[in-house]
Amino acid sequence: MVNRTMYERGAESSKIREIFAYACERKAQIGSENVFDFSLGNPSVPAPASVRASIERSVAEVDPAVLHGYTPAPGLPAARAAVAASLNRRFGTAYGAQDVFMTVGAAASVSCCLHALVAPGDEVIVIAPYFPEYAVWIENAGATCVEVLADQKTFQIDVDALRAAITERTAAVIIDSPNNPTGAVYTRATLEALAAALQEASAGRDEPIFLISDEPYREVVYGAEVPWVPSIYAPTVVCYSYSKSLSLPGERVGWVLVPDTCADHDRIMAAVAGAARCLGFVCAPALFQRVVIDCVDEPCDVESYARNREVLTRALSEYGYDYVEPDGAFYLWMRALEEDAEAFCARARAYELLPVPSDSFGVPGWVRIGYCVSHETIERSLPAWEALAQSYR
Repeated sequence: MVNRTMYERGAESSKIREIFAYACERKAQIGSENVFDFSLGNPSVPAPASVRASIERSVAEVDPAVLHGYTPAPGLPAARAAVAASLNRRFGTAYGAQDVFMTVGAAASVSCCLHALVAPGDEVIVIAPYFPEYAVWIENAGATCVEVLADQKTFQIDVDALRAAITERTAAVIIDSPNNPTGAVYTRATLEALAAALQEASAGRDEPIFLISDEPYREVVYGAEVPWVPSIYAPTVVCYSYSKSLSLPGERVGWVLVPDTCADHDRIMAAVAGAARCLGFVCAPALFQRVVIDCVDEPCDVESYARNREVLTRALSEYGYDYVEPDGAFYLWMRALEEDAEAFCARARAYELLPVPSDSFGVPGWVRIGYCVSHETIERSLPAWEALAQSYR
C-alpha cells in the first residue's frame, strides 16, 4: 500500500519546482534565451576556481578507495575542524570539531535539527513569508507549523506577534537571515528583542525554546551586518549549506553547528546524529567534504548579484513596481500588480516571465524574483517587465 502522506507530498510538488519544470519545458520549445526563469535559487555565478583545484588535487592525490568511500557519520574530522576554525576566526568563538556535524546540504541540516529538537505534538514557529519547505519538514517531524507574519513594512520579525504565538507546546523557532524570500537581514536589535522574548517564554520550562538559524545566504549580503545568532541567544543551533556561497547547490554539502555554549550540548549532538541516521542522511558527500576543507574561507562573488540587483530594481522602479529593497540573499520580494499573485504570475507567463507567487510562502499579493540568473537574462527580461506593467494600465 502506498503511504498516503508521501504520495500527496510527491504528487503535489512545490510551486518553485513546478515553475522551474515549466521553465525547462519552455526553454526546450522556444530557446533558453527567450525564457526568463526567476524561480529557483540556483546561482548562475560559477563555483570559484579553488573548488575545481581542490577536486583535481583530491582525485590525483587521494586513494580512490578512500576518496569515494564512506566517511564517519558526523563527517571527516578535518572537515569538521576546518568549519569550526573558520567560525572561530570570523566570530571570536571557541568551537571545535565536536560541535560540527557535516550534512547533505541545508535541507538535511534543518530536517535533522527539527527531528533532534522537536517531539510529535510540538509547535514550531516560522516567520511569514518563509521558505515553503519548512512546513514540510516540520510536519514530517510530527509537529505543527505556526506562521507569524513579519512586519509588513520592514519585514523584520514582529517580536510582539511572535510572543503572542508562543504556547506551552512551542519547541522551536526557525529564522533565516538573510531571508528567503524577502532579502531582509535581521538587525541586531531585532535579534536581541527576539532573544529576550524567547528567554522570557522559556523561564520555568525543563528545556528552552530552541532557535534554529538557517544561514545558507549568510555571505550574500550588500553591506548589512549579519549578527552571529548564538552570541545573542545561547539555545541556538545553526544550519548551513555551501549551495550559495560556493555555488554548489547540486552537490548537497553543509553542516549543523551545536555551539559549545548550548545547554545539553552532547545530547543535542547525539540527537542530530540520530536524526541523520533515521532520515537516511548518513554521510555527507565525501569529495565535497574535502572541498570544504580547502575552500572553507573562500569569499562569495557577491558583486555579480549586486549588479543584477541594481539593474533590476532601478528598472522595476521606473516601470512602477513596488518592492522591498533586499539587504541580502538574491531574491526580490515584489508586490504583484493585482491582489491575486497566482493570477499575476499567470499573466506574466504570456511575457515568458516566471517569478514565484507569494501564496506558497505564506502571504498573499507578492512574488519572489530570483535574480541569481545571468546578467544577460536580467537585461533581456526588462522589456518584458515593462510590457507586463503596461498591460495593467
